[in-house]
Amino acid sequence: MKKTTKYLMGSIALILACAVFIAADHIDAPSSTATTSDIADFFAFEPSEGSNNTVFVVDLQSDVLPELPFGNFDEDVLTEINIDLDGDLVEDRVIQAIARDGIMYFFGPASPAQTGLNSQILTDSPLGSVAISDATPIVETTSDGVSLFAGPRQDPFFFDFFQFNAVISPELDSAVGGFLPSEEATDTFDGANTLSIIIEIPNSLLGTPTATNPLGLTVYKTWVTTNRKQ
Repeated sequence: MKKTTKYLMGSIALILACAVFIAADHIDAPSSTATTSDIADFFAFEPSEGSNNTVFVVDLQSDVLPELPFGNFDEDVLTEINIDLDGDLVEDRVIQAIARDGIMYFFGPASPAQTGLNSQILTDSPLGSVAISDATPIVETTSDGVSLFAGPRQDPFFFDFFQFNAVISPELDSAVGGFLPSEEATDTFDGANTLSIIIEIPNSLLGTPTATNPLGLTVYKTWVTTNRKQ
């Protein structure tokens, strides 16, 4: 979700100074392309049929290539998962994540101090923390049953980049047949990494949704933003 956002950081145990931030999005947002605030993917799903939990996955920095060292979470970037309960497309709950000294700190889910373009770190609603993983994953589970992870993961996006460019450039002869069948297509970014923030959380902590989708099912409506300090 493309959005320019600002937030003010309060004083917490992490000794965060007050600062103003603006938001970013995936590679199609010019102000964030190839930056540490670039959102590559956002997933929200039940871990299994009938589960009472929801998993949120935010992938950042899609250009962390395998031949390079793992990228680092930017300590000037706040990641915020926004949750709309009543269907008005305004966040009713937020979950926030920010890195400090090799640890990812999480806050919420709680009502934001204010909605829209301004936000404030929910220092009164700590959710937990986890050491940022390297090649070996580290997962922390809180006493409330919330599982937390932050670290590199392989990019899940299958994309035949060069054939795509051929298809959108009709003057190229290689585009005559259109997209290639799966057995012939090339996953151009196979082996590339993203930096993932992953939360599995009981639905009871998210609040009770009243919004419904076109099938009449009650749903959470969610989106993610990143915010960079200015």
